[in-house]
Amino acid sequence: MLSLAFPAIDPIAISIGPIAIRWYALAYIAGLLLGWKYVVYYCTKTPNIMSKRDVDDLLFWATLGVILGGRLGYILFYNLDYYLDNPANILKVWQGGMAFHGGFMGVIVAIILFARKRNISILAVLDAAAVATPIGLFFGRIANFINGELYGRTTDVAWGFVFPNGGPEPRHPSQLYEAALEGLILFVVLFILSRKAFVRHRPGILGGTFVAGYGISRIIVEFFRQPDAQLGYLAGGITMGQVLSIPMVLAGIGCIIYALKSKPIETRIHPKEAENA
Repeated sequence: MLSLAFPAIDPIAISIGPIAIRWYALAYIAGLLLGWKYVVYYCTKTPNIMSKRDVDDLLFWATLGVILGGRLGYILFYNLDYYLDNPANILKVWQGGMAFHGGFMGVIVAIILFARKRNISILAVLDAAAVATPIGLFFGRIANFINGELYGRTTDVAWGFVFPNGGPEPRHPSQLYEAALEGLILFVVLFILSRKAFVRHRPGILGGTFVAGYGISRIIVEFFRQPDAQLGYLAGGITMGQVLSIPMVLAGIGCIIYALKSKPIETRIHPKEAENA
């Protein structure tokens, strides 16, 4: 079968003595920092939502949510038996083991706590976080590809790769599929929507679009992605990723419907925005 040569990129980006900085860690850092900058930009276009100081503090809360939620989600959803037998390995995050759905729930909890503490609309904070999240997803999936992990199922398509740890057969580069769907395409969709005053002044539309959009993207990609070895396929041939993504689609649609039925928030609408409202 035809296949592409897997790029020989060292997962360790920088090595200084015993200190090794991996591309995966840099992907997290790049996603958080660029996302933070983009949220600041978004908030300048949507007055009376969050100040720059609020955005700075939200970055800290969101980072904790991603790390703690992502790790806990992986343990509970994907490898509970292993960590029950090896509890000392729970804190060894440098060995891998993060789940997006867990990180998502962690960020949702962080957003709720942050918004209540600052007396800000929870849905407005969700919108701000949503427009930037695809940036982190894009870099994260590229890092997964570099690591040769979370690869796809075997295939005979011309763009299949023989992954170092995936056996001799070509496989779908499902990490790149996710980078495109969850990262690039979802970012563009949210960017276009965020430019409409009608959308920005109805908290929940952007957040709901992201949640549903990610869920749909993940369900699609799971048809090409190799299930985790310790789980395999669930009843009916579906995967854990699909099971966890279905509630996201439903919740996202519900959030959009709620936002459309709600009264627009009071903001200073500029003349040019009023034309698009």
